[in-house]
Formats: sequence, C-alpha cells, structure tokens
Amino acid sequence: LLGTPVLSMISAIGAALTVGLRKGGVLIAVIALPLYIPVLIFGTSAVEAASLTLPYAGQLAYLGAFLILTLTFAPFAIGTALRISVTSQ
Repeated sequence: LLGTPVLSMISAIGAALTVGLRKGGVLIAVIALPLYIPVLIFGTSAVEAASLTLPYAGQLAYLGAFLILTLTFAPFAIGTALRISVTSQ
C-alpha cells in the first residue's frame, strides 16, 4: 500500500514530461524504470522479511519516506513539466 502511490506519482511525472512528444512511450520507460527499481526492491524485501518473521520496519520506513517525498515534490514537478510543455508549443 505504500509503494503503489509512489509508482503512480513517478508515472505521472514521466507522462507530464512526455506530453508533447510523438514517441513518448519509450521515453517514459527510460525515465521511470530506474525510479521504479528502489520501490520494488524495498517492497519485495518487506514482504520477504515479513514472511520469514524477520523485522521489516526499516523497509516500510524507506517506502514511507519515498511516499512522503513523491507526494511532496511530484505535484511541483508535474506542474512545471506541463507548464513548460504548454509554453513551448
């Protein structure tokens, strides 16, 4: 539940950056995939630690930090990217 909004916000930033481009699908993958990897690693690690009855609070703390950072900065990044896209046309 912590990783899904992070992945959505990263995708929204990628989509905003490629709004006016013809072949933006490939560029979204190049931009967003490196940012997905830490979220997927920490999410998988938390699930694995929980299934082995090991402490998993650290992984959830990192996912929570990712969530707070993306919810804080993604709207500004999306707005700026869309503003630049609109003014450049």
